[in-house]
Amino acid sequence: MSAASDITRRAKSNLAFALRILPKERRDDMETFYAFCRTMDDLADDPREPIETRAASLEAWKQGLTDGFQNPDELQAAVVALRDKHAIPTELLTAVIDGCRMDLHPSQPRTWENLSDYIWKVACAVGLVSIRLFGCKEPESETYAVALGRALQLTNILRDIREDLENGRIYLPEEDMDRFGYPAEDLRALVQDERFMKLMEFEAERAEGFFREAEQVMPAADHAALLPARIMAEIYHLLLQQMREDGFRVLDKRHSVSKLRKLAILSKHLVAG
Repeated sequence: MSAASDITRRAKSNLAFALRILPKERRDDMETFYAFCRTMDDLADDPREPIETRAASLEAWKQGLTDGFQNPDELQAAVVALRDKHAIPTELLTAVIDGCRMDLHPSQPRTWENLSDYIWKVACAVGLVSIRLFGCKEPESETYAVALGRALQLTNILRDIREDLENGRIYLPEEDMDRFGYPAEDLRALVQDERFMKLMEFEAERAEGFFREAEQVMPAADHAALLPARIMAEIYHLLLQQMREDGFRVLDKRHSVSKLRKLAILSKHLVAG
């Protein structure tokens, strides 16, 4: 088993689940890319290492991708080969690294534009690489990837508020919290009142807008190639709906879509094509 396959198998993420539907060669390529993303995230979040060490590790990856690795390990060699095989712009790969580096020194975004910049790096760039690996041909698929990336990442942010707080991170924009008179101090105190509900509903509706945009711009010619992305969209949209129906109890529980529901979604798409 390759290093990339092992990382993907152990992750048990929604993306890794959706990759099951791909033909073997494309699945192998996506596993390599997923392993790259997972590794960058782990390097940034490893609590056992000082921040300086984590920053140096991420910078070594960025320099290697930009200037060439001196003695690449198995995963580094696989990522370079993947980039060359699919003519992936290096800037998309380094954007993922830059997004992970932002988490080394977390600061609450002041505006949606600030958060949007972070989301572009850690999610939209991932989508723009993925559509190349899926075999998409239409330019509109890039618009789809960006919209869906924003929808998925914002849904993640809403689900993981408590976990992010425990790691000293708040991703909700200050201007949105100000809009509803809900300061960061109340979030840290886990105050779950009407102000919190209105804030969460506001952000959930923003995510819904991106889900709708992705659906509207998806090119018919790439409908089949985008099958893994469509599976991801349905899983995460269901997750968002669960949070809304549960009254956004994200401060005292972590919502998830059951494996049985995910298998049902996968089966439905296999039948529909």
